[in-house]
Amino acid sequence: MGKSSTISKVAKLLNLNVETIRYYERRGLIDQPEKPLAGYREYPAQTIQRIQFIKRAKELGFTLDEIENLLRLGDTHCEDIQGIAEIKLNTIQSKITDLESLRTVLDNLIIQCRTNPDRTHCPIVESLLPESQDISN
Repeated sequence: MGKSSTISKVAKLLNLNVETIRYYERRGLIDQPEKPLAGYREYPAQTIQRIQFIKRAKELGFTLDEIENLLRLGDTHCEDIQGIAEIKLNTIQSKITDLESLRTVLDNLIIQCRTNPDRTHCPIVESLLPESQDISN
């Protein structure tokens, strides 16, 4: 790819939808190139790199709002960016903890289901039912 490319070439190169790139433009994450009198808009290499940054940050779990903050802070102090990264790390760690707990619960339910002698009820379904409460009060 040369110094610049059309939106369709950028989308193909980065395995993105053209509409995704247009959405990034509408959100102000990237600049829309000027349209020449004849031909198609050409995205410069710097914009392509910015789109790659956005895509990679999304793959790492950053939201577009967080990515916007990262891009805005890109030329500022590292401590500011570090703070955002630490918050994201804490969020991810919390999700990992929740997923590990869920895995343990599901493992136990699957074991109960496998060893269930009464095939007329399922421990997995029963665990999802709300506990009966006395509503006559």
